[in-house]
Order: sequence, then C-alpha cells, then structure tokens
Amino acid sequence: MVNSFLATIGKAIRSVNPEEVRGMADREIHIGLMASTEASLNEMWFWLAPVEISETKRQILAAMVHPLGPQLPDMPPPPARLDIQIWEAGLRNKPADAFTYYRNNPQQTVDDILAKHDEFGIALSRHYLPFRKTVSNKIISAVCNENVMFSVTTSLPNIVPSVLALPFAVGEFASDTAFLTMNQLRMAFLLAGAHDHPIGYRQQKAQVASVIAGAFGWRAIARELVSKIPFSGGVIGKAGISYAGTWVVGHSLERLYKVGGNLTGSERKKMYDEGIQRGKLIAQKFLETVRSARVKK
Repeated sequence: MVNSFLATIGKAIRSVNPEEVRGMADREIHIGLMASTEASLNEMWFWLAPVEISETKRQILAAMVHPLGPQLPDMPPPPARLDIQIWEAGLRNKPADAFTYYRNNPQQTVDDILAKHDEFGIALSRHYLPFRKTVSNKIISAVCNENVMFSVTTSLPNIVPSVLALPFAVGEFASDTAFLTMNQLRMAFLLAGAHDHPIGYRQQKAQVASVIAGAFGWRAIARELVSKIPFSGGVIGKAGISYAGTWVVGHSLERLYKVGGNLTGSERKKMYDEGIQRGKLIAQKFLETVRSARVKK
C-alpha cells in the first residue's frame, strides 16, 4: 500500500510543471491610463500601486504603467502596444477595447478586465494588488470544481464524458488521489504566483509537503464513504470531501501568502464545513444534468 501510494504521489508530481506557472506569472502586463486631470491620473496610479507596496515594486510598476493623458513633463511616450487601457469614467472617444475606471466601484473594473482577459489573471495578480483577491478566488474555485467533477466521474464511470466536456482527461489518472494531489499542487503554484511569491517544488517545500501529507487521508475517507453509502449518496459525499479538502488547502495557502500566517482551527473547521456543502451541491447538480441528458436520449 505504501509503495502504491508513493507511486501515486510520484505521478502527481511529474504531472505538474511549475515552469509553466512561472512563465504566466512573470509576464509583464503593460497598462495605459487615460484621465481628465493629473489628480485623476494619480488616483488611478495609486489604485494600481497602493502605498503599502515596496519602493522596489513601485519602480517595477512604473515601467509597466503608462499615462496616456494628460501629458506630464518628462514622461516618455507609451509603448506602441499596450496590453490593457483603462480610462476614467465619462471621457469621450474611449476605444472599444478600453476599460472604464469606476472611482466608486473599482472592483467592477477588475471584474471587467478579468472577464475579457482571463489569460492575464496570474500576471495581473502578481503585479497589481487590486486583482489579487479576485484571481485567488477564481483559482481556488476552479480547482475545487475540477476535483468534484473528477470524483464523480471516477465513482460512476458509466457517466464519463460522453455527456459533458470535462476540463481534464479522466483516463490519464487511474487514481483519484493522483488527480486531486496533482491539482492541489498546481493550485499551490498558481496561488504563489498570484501573490508574488517564489514558485517551485524547492521554493515551496513546506506547502508541497502539506499537500502530499493530506492526500492519503482524503483517499481513505472517500473510499469509506463510497463503500458504505449506496449509489450516488456516497458519490456526493465523496465529492463534498474532495471539494472541502481543496477549499481548505486553497484558503490556507492564500492566508499564508497574504499575511504569512495560517488559518486557526476554528477557521479551518468553518471553511471545511462550507466546502462540504458547496461540493455536495455542485455534485448534485452535475448528477441531475447527467440524468436529464440520459432521459432526453
């Protein structure tokens, strides 16, 4: 059993390449800012580069954020190609692909940009603080959802993907432990990148060890559930556990990268209970969709 488990973990580790995440995170995202006055331009700049960041980080951002107007003395012209333009609300002649800065609701600006440029998410979060919380939530939710889908499809193999297109190749992972561990390791790298932390197995030794330590416990509990509860009841419970375990890991990593601390025991319990309910609900909806598709056939 130990050898089998170690082989499973080895497969998970070989399946995740931190270099890919590092490449996404290190990408420079050049942003152009258009405002009506210098005061408004400064407001937008300090939104992207708030006072709490270091002077070193501020200098890095100064090379990626480019005023488009009003023109300031000794300011070099912006590059020929910008990744994103953000304009103050109410300005005329705003390009169709430019985004609006909403002074009273800057989160709407964040949401609009990420909705159109999801591929920039990790890099935007790494460089620009206003994007960090939203990108972190997206990472954690996406990985949790994938783990629920995998748990369901491997428990009820007769529903596998002829009905729904899934975000992974089920056949590549004979073990749900391998898949869930692989996905949690990927999440650890993505969250490190999103929080401007070093990315990699060596750089994140403690976090990688924590993910691996939790893998065996998840497998034992999930198998017990499926074996003792008939049909989809056990499947839904297993899916809830897969979501909850990943939910706690994700938010624990987010707390670590954000403030350098861990969730308290009561916070972990609350997070786990919330994750169980979220996972069960997603699994139930997935099974209902599958059953509905079968009836239509």
